[in-house]
Amino acid sequence: MTAQTPPFRDSQLPFAKRIDDLLSRLTLDERVAMLHQFGPAVQRLGIAAFRTGQEALHGVAWMGPATVFPQAVGLGATWNEELVRRIGEAVSTEVRAMRSRDDRVGLNIWAPTVNLLRHPLWGRNEEGYSEDPKLTSAIATAYTRGLRGDHPAYWRTAPVLKHWLAHNNETDRATASSSVRPRVLHEYDLRAFRETVEAGAVAGVMPAYNLVNGRPNHVSPYLAEQLRAWTDQDLLVCSDAGAPSNLVDSEHYFDTHEEATAAALLAGVDSFTDHGTDNAQIVARVQEALRQGLLAETDIDAAVRRQLSVRFRLGEFDPLLDPYADTKDFDTPAHRALAREAAEQAIVLLKNDGGLLPLIQEGIPGGEGTTTGEGTPTGEGIPGGVGPRIAVVGLLADECKLDWYSGTLIHRSTPLEGLYDRFGADRVDFAEGVDRVRLKTSDGSYLSVPRADDAGEEVRGAGGALDPALLAGRTDLPPLTSDDVGTELALIDWGGGVLTFRAPDGRYLSVAEDGFVRASADQPGGWVVQETFRLEPRGSQEGGHGNGHLLQHVGTGRYVSVTADGVKVADENPAVLELELTARGEDAVAHAAASADVVLVVAGNDPHINGRETEDRTTLALPAHQQRLLDAARAANPRTALILTSSYPYAIDTTSLPAVLWTAHGGQAAGTALASVLAGDVSPAGRLPQTWYASDAELPGLLDYDVIGGRQTYLYFEGTPLFPFGHGLSYASFAYADLAARVDEESARVTFTVTNTGDTAADEVAQLYGRPVSPSVPRPRRELLAHRRVHLPAGTTTELAFELPLSALEFWDVAHGTRRLEPGGYELLAGASAEDIRLSATIDPAGTPPAPRPVLERGLRSADFDEQRGAEIVDRTKLSGDAVTPAGPDPAGPDSAELVYRACDFGPAARSVTVEVAGEGTLELALDDGPAIAHLDIAPTTGPYAYTSVTSPFAASGVHDLRIELRGPLRLAHVGFSG
Repeated sequence: MTAQTPPFRDSQLPFAKRIDDLLSRLTLDERVAMLHQFGPAVQRLGIAAFRTGQEALHGVAWMGPATVFPQAVGLGATWNEELVRRIGEAVSTEVRAMRSRDDRVGLNIWAPTVNLLRHPLWGRNEEGYSEDPKLTSAIATAYTRGLRGDHPAYWRTAPVLKHWLAHNNETDRATASSSVRPRVLHEYDLRAFRETVEAGAVAGVMPAYNLVNGRPNHVSPYLAEQLRAWTDQDLLVCSDAGAPSNLVDSEHYFDTHEEATAAALLAGVDSFTDHGTDNAQIVARVQEALRQGLLAETDIDAAVRRQLSVRFRLGEFDPLLDPYADTKDFDTPAHRALAREAAEQAIVLLKNDGGLLPLIQEGIPGGEGTTTGEGTPTGEGIPGGVGPRIAVVGLLADECKLDWYSGTLIHRSTPLEGLYDRFGADRVDFAEGVDRVRLKTSDGSYLSVPRADDAGEEVRGAGGALDPALLAGRTDLPPLTSDDVGTELALIDWGGGVLTFRAPDGRYLSVAEDGFVRASADQPGGWVVQETFRLEPRGSQEGGHGNGHLLQHVGTGRYVSVTADGVKVADENPAVLELELTARGEDAVAHAAASADVVLVVAGNDPHINGRETEDRTTLALPAHQQRLLDAARAANPRTALILTSSYPYAIDTTSLPAVLWTAHGGQAAGTALASVLAGDVSPAGRLPQTWYASDAELPGLLDYDVIGGRQTYLYFEGTPLFPFGHGLSYASFAYADLAARVDEESARVTFTVTNTGDTAADEVAQLYGRPVSPSVPRPRRELLAHRRVHLPAGTTTELAFELPLSALEFWDVAHGTRRLEPGGYELLAGASAEDIRLSATIDPAGTPPAPRPVLERGLRSADFDEQRGAEIVDRTKLSGDAVTPAGPDPAGPDSAELVYRACDFGPAARSVTVEVAGEGTLELALDDGPAIAHLDIAPTTGPYAYTSVTSPFAASGVHDLRIELRGPLRLAHVGFSG
């Protein structure tokens, strides 16, 4: 360092001092400009431009070719933190390698998603790890540690957790409010974030679009009160795209963008993702907020400081010391092997009655191979053994699907390709099962797809082969026309009336910006999918049916029209089309199945259709077309296995299916991994990270975020699931024994043994649950405390030991606003799933006895109820606090709700009650199950935040349950009592 080198360039100084120095050198305008996602360079100081945000949920996304790992829910299904940490290392290594050749690749990673998979119809189910906060935080912590790297000072990448907070709906996601009571907040939704942040490898969080308790997440007081209280490290809060503007434009929470921007910044948002790469709007809003006195320079400095903290940790200002600066590893053999290992470990065997699987074994047709003690098949013919004759059928049988957050595949493997490689193409028959149709117009002509070579050589890749990736969205390809013969199209029905059409050469019909319909997409995809259509009976818009159909393009809402220039979508003159069915998919499936030894039906979803970001699912049911294919296969051959490849659970009838297997979309090695498990080369050991329900009727409402009151997830669900949380079968069998537990002042040490009693090596996922024996408040039926995935050769035993902090047994005591360990017995349950418990023991740790609510001293915060009926939590003010209001019309009366507060201590005598309330209506208070003893009429206030205090006589003494009935559009914030 020379005398002229500024201190912020001095690597010998602590980061904090260097940040102080750099802040002091930046002008106010330069600091304000840094608040946008795309912060410009400061050339006079030699500081480069910086962008927040690089998607890398299960591989580097949106930046071209990269290693693609299984979807996040698939990584959750591995229950393997060590594996996921290695995946994080590989992903961040590829980020660095790509950054070295393209500075558009960012080092601030927007991943992982730690939203809990509370509701299986959530469209973004694929992005989360589990419905359980313990498992979610364990997997997320592993991934962030891999992304961060292990250098004590410098980070390989800087991960940001998504999406803060209580976000499980795409329906009205920018305007819907999640009503989250304090116990659910602290025991469930905050927990996955907290445990991951406290592990120390997280750079920050991204708030979600939705509101929580009536207040947008982007102005949430929990950012300061909770998030930043969990760590001494500077945490960067990055807004979601467009969310700052939503505060005014869609949520109408603030009157002006200046107010909204200032409020978000004061709440803790440090980087504003809005208006794409153009920072002018955000800069103008911040500057105007400063001029109006809504912000001070110190507020700007606090946000910029947190940004700079991340940039220093990423080594930006110490390029010679940055241990990751010269990273070049990309698409390495090790990364490819890891992608395959992850895909194998994510596969969950749900059912295997009669031992249909594995396919290579003694006693099944064609299964001449035998297995060694390590589970590796041996035999004649195909290396590793000869399997049966296999029919692989279904819409996903020859697909390797990507989702919105996938990178571009360098390698791909479909189930069909994997089975060809493993068993030989001569032993595998394939039937996709799509219907074949021609679309006939009212003048007798047919829609026709021009030949691929009509598009010209410019759409061809190396060697002259058609490159489908170059086709999607092109406007220089010839559109569809009509002629006397037409083109036979594959019609794929994804359920819910959503269809895709595919030309004979594999290209999907797609609509480009000019409105013309072309066969120009290799797969459905994009933010707005341009490859999906709906058929409507002619005249349905007027309530009639008629003959023929109109073909609506889902992406634009317009109808297909045949013009002199070609087929296009338009607002007028829609074509009336008849579908001429030339081949039924069920017939092809039945034909293939009838001559096979084993049938594999590969069903599931396309991650861009019917359940994705911006779109929730409407049902757990398998789409009708796929159900028909399954039925046809099963009718033709009872030795039929269902392989579900999907982003989420289904409700399926498994009664007559001998085998069922599930995997999330498994990335580039999906097919190879699947074939390895089906053959028996690898014993399946994935476990379900969420409950699979038997029907839609068992699901709560999508916007019911009260997992306790709604008895949701495996924690509280009292029905019989189709498949329980933690479930998964193996080709081996395991015995559990010798459970022992020892308790000291702060922890419990638990040990037990697991023995592989089978004849093949396999992994087992041992799970440890806990529950209080006699809880004083509703507690989980059982709750995951720890787990471990272990590999056991046949006949071997291992002892597992877990050190559990007693804090894991605490709950949030709403009566006193703190976590509390209740005294009394706790069962410890060891087993193979939440419903497959093999061992149990009881411990009796010292706890804090319950105490009644001191309502005379502290009163009651309205949201701290124990039970409620018809109530919704809303914002007390725009800055902080909660209130309670009736959620809407109720059977007990219009706009009514009831709140119950248990064990309220009114002392020797409470003589009056005072409520802090806004709006208008009535309140009635009663003790225990008795009649009302106080009635308060609330005169209208001037607005939802205009609170008034109303007092009424109230006579009570001792400890009682308190019931409060709310009627009318009022907001109750607080209830106080005086003697």
